[in-house]
Amino acid sequence: MEALSDEMIMQKVAEGNLDLLKVLFDRHHKHVYNFLFKMTGDRMLSEDLTQDVFYKLIKYRSSYNMGSFKSWLFTIARNSLKTHFTRHHKTFEDIEVLAYQSVEDAHDMTENNAHLQNALNRLPPEDRELILLNRYQEIRYDDLAEMMGSSPGAIKTKVCRILKKLKEIYLETI
Repeated sequence: MEALSDEMIMQKVAEGNLDLLKVLFDRHHKHVYNFLFKMTGDRMLSEDLTQDVFYKLIKYRSSYNMGSFKSWLFTIARNSLKTHFTRHHKTFEDIEVLAYQSVEDAHDMTENNAHLQNALNRLPPEDRELILLNRYQEIRYDDLAEMMGSSPGAIKTKVCRILKKLKEIYLETI
C-alpha cells in the first residue's frame, strides 16, 4: 500500500474503500496536528481539531476530485480551525493569544527553535498560516493559490515578504 500515492488512495476511499483511510491517517495526522498546534498553541484543541479534520475527510470524501490530496486535506484543516473560532465567538486574531502559550509549553525546544516559534507567533495569523503551510507542510505555491483563492505568483510574493518580516522579527528576539 505504501507504493500508492495519497491521491490514488483517497480516490479509492471516495469510492467507498474506507479501510484505506488508515493509511492516509498514518501518513498525515501528525502533519495536521502540528499545523493546528502551531496555529493555536493548544494541544487539546489541536487533537480535537485533528480528529474533526479526519471525520470531515470521511464525511466529504465524495467531494474529492483527484486534485492535490495534501492541499485538500489542509483546506479542511484551515476551515475546521476557522469554524471552531467562529462557533466559540472568537476571531481569527484570538489565535495569537493562544499561540504565545506554545513557546511557554515547549520545554523540550532548543533555544533557537523557541526564538523561531516566538517570531512566528508575532506574525499575523494569516501570515503565520501561509508560512506554516508552505515551509513546514511543504505545500506548493500552486496548491496554496488554489486554497487561498489567489494566483501562484501573488502567493510566492506574499510568502517572500512574510519571510523577510519573519527574519526581522527573529533577529529582534535573539
